Amino acid sequence: MTTMGRGKFKGKPTGQRRFSSAAEILAGTSAARPRSFKQKEAEYEEDIEEVSEEESEEEESEDESDVKKKGHEALIEVDNPNRAKPKTLKARDLDASKTTELSRREREELEKQRAHERYMRLQEQGKTEQARKDLDRLALIRQQREEAAKKREEEKAARDAKKVDARK
Repeated sequence: MTTMGRGKFKGKPTGQRRFSSAAEILAGTSAARPRSFKQKEAEYEEDIEEVSEEESEEEESEDESDVKKKGHEALIEVDNPNRAKPKTLKARDLDASKTTELSRREREELEKQRAHERYMRLQEQGKTEQARKDLDRLALIRQQREEAAKKREEEKAARDAKKVDARK
C-alpha cells in the first residue's frame, strides 16, 4: 500500500505559525527576538527612564503633563501640525488689536484690487496712456461730428434756398 503524495503544494502554513504572546514579548523569551535584544532593551529602558525624568521636569514647567506621549514621542520631539488639537479661545480672551496675516493668495487679490482702483482713478483723471488715447479719439470724433453737422446745415440751407427760388 502506497501513501498518497501531497503533491507539489503542501497545504497552507498558517497552522504552523506561532505568534508570541504579550507576556513572552515582555519577558524577552519570544522566538522572534534575538537573545542580545534583552541586553539592548535593558539599556534602552534605562535611557528612557533618564529621558523621562528630564522631560517630567520640563513638562511641569510647560504645563503639558496632562498629555501622555505615545511611542517614540517620548524620545523625539514630533511637530505634526495635523495632530495638534486647536485650543478654543473665548471671545474675551481674543486680542482685538492683533491683526491676522493674510495668505499669499489673499494678499495678491488685495494688491490686484488696489492696483485696479488706482488705475481707474488715474483713468478718470485722464493721466493714463489709454485715457489720453481715448480723449484724443473722442476729440477727433467730436470734430468730425461738428463738421458733419455744419455740412448738413449748409446743405439744408442750400435746399431751402432752392425751394424758395423754385417758388418764385
